[in-house]
Amino acid sequence: MDAFSQLLDQLYFTNSTKTKSALIQAYLHATPDPDRGWAIAAIAGTLTFDFFKRNTVKKLILDHVDPTLFALSYDYVGEMSETVAHLWPHSINSDEPLPSLHEIVMQFTHCKKPEVPTLLTRYLSRMYASQRWALLKLGTRGLRVGVSARALKQCLAEYGNVDVSDIERIWHGLTPPYTDLMAWLDGHAPIPDVSDKGKALYSRTGDDISHSFGDLLDSVELNGRLDGELVVMLNSKVAPFNDLQQRLNKKKPSKRLMEMLPVHLIVYDALTLDGNTLTSLPLSERRKQLDAWFEGKRHPRLHLSEKFTVTNKDACVQLREHAITHPHIEGLMLKRLDSVYVNGRPSGQWYKWKRDPYVVDAVIMYAQRGHGKRSSFYSDYTFGTWQGDTLLPIGKAYSGFTDEELKKLDTWVRKNTVGHFGPVKEVKKALVFEIAFDSVHESKRHKSGLALRFPRIHRIRWDKPANEADTLDTVRRLITTR
Repeated sequence: MDAFSQLLDQLYFTNSTKTKSALIQAYLHATPDPDRGWAIAAIAGTLTFDFFKRNTVKKLILDHVDPTLFALSYDYVGEMSETVAHLWPHSINSDEPLPSLHEIVMQFTHCKKPEVPTLLTRYLSRMYASQRWALLKLGTRGLRVGVSARALKQCLAEYGNVDVSDIERIWHGLTPPYTDLMAWLDGHAPIPDVSDKGKALYSRTGDDISHSFGDLLDSVELNGRLDGELVVMLNSKVAPFNDLQQRLNKKKPSKRLMEMLPVHLIVYDALTLDGNTLTSLPLSERRKQLDAWFEGKRHPRLHLSEKFTVTNKDACVQLREHAITHPHIEGLMLKRLDSVYVNGRPSGQWYKWKRDPYVVDAVIMYAQRGHGKRSSFYSDYTFGTWQGDTLLPIGKAYSGFTDEELKKLDTWVRKNTVGHFGPVKEVKKALVFEIAFDSVHESKRHKSGLALRFPRIHRIRWDKPANEADTLDTVRRLITTR
């Protein structure tokens, strides 16, 4: 457990992707099974259980410290696990070493629910602050150390000197603590056989999202791996992105939700088909094989993407202008016909030419601390537009500004706070953000009745009075323009 907490501490305070990879690989070399497998699962976000809930942690700390002290500390730190890790008042000196990570996992896994607070109290009192933080993050599955699932797979590939595509091909059939995976990467066993492990769906960042879209997976019979985009389709037409958002991050979507918002896959590319690997082939050949695979088959939830060929810039511009007349199409995806399939964003080979973003002026209403390195700064902002004399929230943004601008914004929030709602600060309605976003949709989940897609701060309008920000009607009119 001590080695695991040290790894997390180092990853948390490291910016370099290369350095993070080196730290993880050093840990894997120095750590035995199954500890290192549980560490991989924690970093990758593939743990399937909670040792304890956040509310359990909160109740526990309130049993041991003054509630006012906790409230002030939590408000200052802005993150539950870090607050508890530093505020925990007990420290039991013991020469007995901490259990291994595997032993910790097993103890909490098999611990009866009423016994969890006692067990957690015992370990928090035996640990240093960094160890407490690691345990709390592990137990609530809230770990964020700046390593995506895709980056972790690349790190594992470098550790084992294997192709990352091989790891991605078998990942869906592997489960923590990954002893069979590590045996292969160490050269002690063949690549794990996952042929009988079923089907899986992954996000662009490598996260397993199969649980959210079981209806799609159940409808597909496939011996291969496809690249595509999830969409909701209603009456044979692509629905607004807001409909898909209602399906995202739902661990167990209800049968009614799946029937109301059926998810389909627009297929762009193929990595393998019928057991044959296609990634080293040029796009022209991969597409030819994909076309042949689709021909004569009925796939109710799979749809082959339309392809176009352009020979000059003017034709490309005209095609983009035509594409973005559709309200739910972002633009064009341009790919070289001779490009092979590689991970990430292949420079010079594939290019996403999106429509120009919308821009509106909105007023910041609330602020909340960020996560990771931003946990000390108010970096998540809720903003709204005017309906008469009232501001109604239309979205939340936490990107689009520099580090220096973040420091200025954090100072402004602290000086202009007018109320608190737990970790959220309400601020004076005085600062205008120029917000860029891809589209706007009606939404029953928001008081304003609207939701923005991919909002980000385009510019901070320190110079503009809040009463000159845009109205809700202005934003609503943008629904029909695209």
